[in-house]
Amino acid sequence: MLIQPQMTIKQIIDTWPQTLDVFTANGFEQFAQPEMIDRVGRFLKLESALSQKGYDCAAFIALLQERIDAADQQADITLVERQRDHYDIDLAGLLPCPVRMPLLELVTREVEAFEAQTGLRVRSRLEAASVGADWMEEHIHQAKSVAELPDLFVSAGFDVFFDPQGIGGYCRDGLFTALEYPAVNADFDGLTLADPRHAYSMISVVPAVFMVDKQQLGDLPVPRTWADILDPIYAGKISLPVGDFDLFNAILLTLHKEFGDEGIERLGRSMLSSLHPAQMVKTASRQQDDKPLVTILPYFFTRMATHVPSVEIVWPEDGAIISPIFMLAKSERLDELRPLADLLAGEEVGTILAQKGLFPSLHPHVKNSLPEVAPWKWLGWDYIYEQDIAGLIRHAEAVFNRAVGGGAA
Repeated sequence: MLIQPQMTIKQIIDTWPQTLDVFTANGFEQFAQPEMIDRVGRFLKLESALSQKGYDCAAFIALLQERIDAADQQADITLVERQRDHYDIDLAGLLPCPVRMPLLELVTREVEAFEAQTGLRVRSRLEAASVGADWMEEHIHQAKSVAELPDLFVSAGFDVFFDPQGIGGYCRDGLFTALEYPAVNADFDGLTLADPRHAYSMISVVPAVFMVDKQQLGDLPVPRTWADILDPIYAGKISLPVGDFDLFNAILLTLHKEFGDEGIERLGRSMLSSLHPAQMVKTASRQQDDKPLVTILPYFFTRMATHVPSVEIVWPEDGAIISPIFMLAKSERLDELRPLADLLAGEEVGTILAQKGLFPSLHPHVKNSLPEVAPWKWLGWDYIYEQDIAGLIRHAEAVFNRAVGGGAA
């Protein structure tokens, strides 16, 4: 059973009690009182309630679904069915929370067809990205050999894929191979996204953009570039997605490449708060003294703020920093894995990522939902291979943490 816009608030909360936290954290505090759920929630439909707040329905439903997934992973029947003790292929990864359920439905259906056709048994473990760090530690970082790693793996994040003590070392030794897809979506014209060393496939990206509260800005200008964000005039006025380690690491790496330690120090001094993107959007429609002037967040969450009059969504003029969604396939099993890899890199998955999650797809036939002018800021393969990416992340984090609150690096 999936959440539908026509459901009443009471129906949703009664079916999934854990969603109450999402409602109360996003402007529906009245439902913290059980009598209000009975009095108002039994008649008020979700789509009507969200319309009153100016929230995007699809985006809010994704938040509700994320909370359900995080609270009870074992309730996911499609996932449990694939937790096999005996299998021939291990498919694993972390899926962006807003699109996890439709992707699971598609992957489950296609995997069943693959098994029927090939006779191979597939174990799939496609978790929500919100459980990322703990899941990675259990299933990826503790692997003693390539044999203990998934055969086909998909996730966002630089830290996981380029650590020489982990997957990065196996990629360096040629044990994982990129699947070659010669055509790339025209939205990425001018970027070199194909790995020249043929280890990593990229299927989609998570862009970071600005949400500006013009009511709070006063006489300050609207920041239009990442250099603007680092200007001391915004010190202590910016909310950053520190909890989203994939995107935040991409921001740290990209800004460090361009501005060095000084840029990361300035970023740390600029931070007012670290909030979940849903909380960031919630504050945009509120009057309060400690509101951030600028919020840096994944492009997906801007959907929820499109109708807030004081908010301007800014796609950076020098490019949205991107956190790539990578796919890895074991070299020795490439022929067996190709049908599943083609599925993950294919048009159907790309359309779900792009349309339901605003995660632009590299597939050439997918229509990405982007502004008319949407430049990118991409770290680049030359830089990635010249650096110790895992070590650079640790260094940038240390510089940032020392600078938060105005400390010296």
